[in-house]
Amino acid sequence: MNQLKTGAFSEIWTRNWKQNLFQPVDNSFLVLFRILFGAIMFWEVTRYFRYGWINRYWIEPYFNFSYAPFNFQPLPGDGMFVLWLLLGLLAICITLGLFYRVSATLFFLLFTYTYLLEQARYLNHFYLVILISFLMIFLPAHRNFSIDMRIWKRIRTPLAPLWTLWLIRFIIAVPYFFGGVAKLNPDWLQGYPLAIWLNPDFPILRQYFEEQWMVLFISYSGLLLDLLIAPFLIWKKSRWPAFIFITLFHLMNSQLFSIGIFPWFMIGATTMFFPPSWPRKALQMISDKVKSLSSEELMLYSEPSSPRKKLVLWALGLFVAIQVFLPLRHWLIPGNVHWTEGGHRYSWHMKLRSKDGQTTFILENKENSERIFVDLDGYLKDWQIDDMNGMPYMIWEFAQFLKEEYALMGVDVAVYAEALATLNDREPQYIIDPNVDLTSVSRPWFGWADWYEPLESPLRKKW
Repeated sequence: MNQLKTGAFSEIWTRNWKQNLFQPVDNSFLVLFRILFGAIMFWEVTRYFRYGWINRYWIEPYFNFSYAPFNFQPLPGDGMFVLWLLLGLLAICITLGLFYRVSATLFFLLFTYTYLLEQARYLNHFYLVILISFLMIFLPAHRNFSIDMRIWKRIRTPLAPLWTLWLIRFIIAVPYFFGGVAKLNPDWLQGYPLAIWLNPDFPILRQYFEEQWMVLFISYSGLLLDLLIAPFLIWKKSRWPAFIFITLFHLMNSQLFSIGIFPWFMIGATTMFFPPSWPRKALQMISDKVKSLSSEELMLYSEPSSPRKKLVLWALGLFVAIQVFLPLRHWLIPGNVHWTEGGHRYSWHMKLRSKDGQTTFILENKENSERIFVDLDGYLKDWQIDDMNGMPYMIWEFAQFLKEEYALMGVDVAVYAEALATLNDREPQYIIDPNVDLTSVSRPWFGWADWYEPLESPLRKKW
């Protein structure tokens, strides 16, 4: 009998939870998120023109580490400048809510294309931009306070289903929480790499940055902050203190690290944990023209059909499952993830390692055994070399390129790499087997490769 009651309660709770996801809420939070995302993206586009990054990343390089299996190449001529001008225009359209669905779709496709052109430019906040721009396609963020609602008046509504709010909260919480999970590793728990990075010129605290207790305090504080900030933001009683604390955290990071738009976007996005109507209430304090939601407007809201609800729930479940699996997949892969890089990307491993290296490529002519040492400056820019060093899969990819280059000259070569790397100030060691012809082995898409060298150098003790 008790089991029947328990089963019935579970079924009712699950049904109510699913039903509540489609209940209407004030969509002013969604309008704010649209404006915030569009404005930040426009700011990012202006930075590419201001600092000459378009020319630096896609026009000057002779070779780009494009992502397989896409293997996209930069647009010829002024194509990349035109593309980024278009991204800026699309960001403005998203901000204004003009042709919103089309603008969000095109922005997602074009930004993702630029991301796939160069692995040496991987940043977690670029990946976050891709995820959010993808979600923006499906979020009804243009149905209020937009140009679209003035053109197509039938789409106008001050309401949105509750799942839109929780989806935004989820994608904002993911970098925080899984950033904390990633810190549960031996190096971080011993104060590395912060012991290497903390800037002695930082105001007020600089005199303590050489002290072990301060480094460990910051390391463990960062760990707990990432793991607990989302629950504290969700809980009403702790929301304001948590928001103030995370804001100060991002402001400090903006001074310690060069991470561009990320801290500013996250400060704004974290406001999504406040009640969905807070932007409307804030505007009401400024202007009498902003009205509260009326009962008539609530009555006009119509829930989607049952088949559409099921489609939305399946899509949400699939998206959430992928975002949970990717940050945890490295636990299924042998070796230290920060050494082998297996499962490192798309896992929110943000500022968790200090990794340097030096790579020498040696070609061997298979016909006469002549050995050639490759001058990397003839193929790669300094920033590409810096990022490739210590990255087994990028070293492997460049080896394939070298073989193809010499094949065009009618020379069949084997490609070897003497790749030394150091992780978190350890003694340098080989990261891949220098005796393996990299063009004769395959790159592992998931798992350990026989040509990897395991991390054996112990962590140095600074104190």
